[in-house]
Amino acid sequence: MTLTTDAPVFPIMTLRIETWSDPVIDDLGHDPRSSYVERFWLPVLGPSTVWFLRQLADGLDSSPDGFDLDLVETARALGVGMRGGKHSPMLRTVDRACRFGASRMIGTTGLAVRRRLAPLTRAQAERLPSSLQRAHGEALERPRPSHSALDLQERARSLALSMLDLGEEDLSIERQLHRWRFHPSMAHEALRWAKETRSTSPIEPATHRRFGADRSNIAMSSGDDSVRMTQPSRRVTHVDRPRIGAVGIAVRNDVGSSFDEAG
Repeated sequence: MTLTTDAPVFPIMTLRIETWSDPVIDDLGHDPRSSYVERFWLPVLGPSTVWFLRQLADGLDSSPDGFDLDLVETARALGVGMRGGKHSPMLRTVDRACRFGASRMIGTTGLAVRRRLAPLTRAQAERLPSSLQRAHGEALERPRPSHSALDLQERARSLALSMLDLGEEDLSIERQLHRWRFHPSMAHEALRWAKETRSTSPIEPATHRRFGADRSNIAMSSGDDSVRMTQPSRRVTHVDRPRIGAVGIAVRNDVGSSFDEAG
């Protein structure tokens, strides 16, 4: 794969979107749909580029191996135009994502996209409005959790098994793990492990229970709201908001026992 920073060559109408893997940024960065990107990257990238990256993140959640992006349709969805050749608003949006390191061209017909955006540099943060500069400084001072690969793997497997027991389909399980910011390869491995585990230790399948349908069991959001989940063998009573690479969970094995928080 040959990566370049060149803009797509007009009149290209389709880009092949692929994941740009970077272990450091994937661990330390921020999802394009996160509040950090909305607050702090928005003044730097501009609204069309931020929304473009959010659409690509949704697309890669659905198709982790990559997908073809129709630029004309995307331009209409973003409210920008394709007229003007290589200087069209849509192609300038793609070029801006490349110039700020959120993506890279693969030849002239492909685009490698980061699943996470790096924290702002000092120079970028200094260009923010004063109120956002203060808020950004406070955000950087807040400690960030550290999790080992084994911890993340255990969490991913536990969540995959819970969703499998609730009758969720394979594709939906992997997509939800992606939304909870587990790496695609870890999400795939977690689903495989859960299916193998359940095939050797089957339980009575859930009846009329679909993931997201029974709100007394599971409630999710991608914002500041909590995520709640229950499992057949143990009741998960509280899950903190999704964090990069992990989901914190508090588990109570029986009524009246104390809470043990992980994550």
